[in-house]
Amino acid sequence: MKYFALTAFIFLSLTGSAQTDSSIVKFRNPSSVAMLKGLSHAVIVDMGKSQMVILSGQVPLDSRGNLVGKNDMGKQTEQVFVNIKNILSELGGTMDNLVKIGVFTTDASQIQAFREARNRFINIDHPPASTFVQVSKLFRDDVFIEIEATAIIPKKIVYPLLNE
Repeated sequence: MKYFALTAFIFLSLTGSAQTDSSIVKFRNPSSVAMLKGLSHAVIVDMGKSQMVILSGQVPLDSRGNLVGKNDMGKQTEQVFVNIKNILSELGGTMDNLVKIGVFTTDASQIQAFREARNRFINIDHPPASTFVQVSKLFRDDVFIEIEATAIIPKKIVYPLLNE
């Protein structure tokens, strides 16, 4: 019972402080992606020399909220990766900073179209850890894919001017 109480205390302490301490966790909605109600596109966690960026599931909507690639898994996947790339860029990162992606699709038989589009965006020699899952439905019938992502972006070192 003591172990459970200690674990619960540590968990509540960490989760409680993460939500209230704005110096550690920041919630962002970059302008490069469509604003969706009820979520933050990116949560940034300060890790000292780097920041962890956790992205909500990205879908094939352009910055105005229009579906890209109706009935085309490859084009939908490409738009999702464009969204991920744009968010990371706005936050000071690149696609090389991706460490994990979670892919949710309504049609796993389209994995080759997914891979062809994905490979134009990631480092295929050192790809991020990945999960690929078929689901029965996403939030809209015309959306075939949703991808969540995590990146670790090193903080830029700012050197003071030598003549100061």
